[in-house]
Amino acid sequence: MESREARGNQGQGLHAKLLASLGPAITAGDYPPGTVLRTDELEERFDVSRTVVREVIRVLESMHLVESRRRVGVTVLPAEQWNVYDPQVIRWRLAGADRPRQLRSLTVLRSAVEPVAARLAAELATAEECAELTQHALGMVATSRGQQLEGYLVHDMAFHRVVLRASRNEMFARLGDVVAEVLAGRTEHHVMFTDPDPAAVTLHVQVAEAVRARDAARAEELTREITIGAMAELDVLAPK
Repeated sequence: MESREARGNQGQGLHAKLLASLGPAITAGDYPPGTVLRTDELEERFDVSRTVVREVIRVLESMHLVESRRRVGVTVLPAEQWNVYDPQVIRWRLAGADRPRQLRSLTVLRSAVEPVAARLAAELATAEECAELTQHALGMVATSRGQQLEGYLVHDMAFHRVVLRASRNEMFARLGDVVAEVLAGRTEHHVMFTDPDPAAVTLHVQVAEAVRARDAARAEELTREITIGAMAELDVLAPK
């Protein structure tokens, strides 16, 4: 007889499978806004229980991708209502045909936020955070050659998380997951050169130095150069 744990694991697997099908389909426009999703049709199509469908719908509701209303059903919402900062929503959108526009939108967001965060970090970062920035900047240098993009990504994401956290602005800090998804998406979908731009790597080292030296103006200026470079890469690898 199948154990309760085995049934639970199977349910979790079906939940993840259904979510991985519906989420990307909605964000890709396969279900246009206003489309009504019928739970019985989803049960039959994906061969899952009503419980699994309801759990997945609740997750999609939390992302504001759909809305459940009595006597109406589950309706797909327009993109203007989506929680576009949800890391999962970002991941799904980056996996779709709208990737270039999504990357550009997120890079503009980075351009507006990260330079200011770096200025604040130079003023407010702890000694431990300064050391973290230096550690990850050097890690980026060490993995910037020989097609080590996965190793480079680990340090790149960590570096930007520290900058945002060290700003001591809780709104900026919460964008750490968003920036991480942008960086991961660029790597995963090959919207990046085989090896990182040496100038960009150097800029990260210089930002770490500026933060440690408490040079707020220079930290902001250098970080702005990083975001300008990221946009220039998009112009080449993911044109409008």
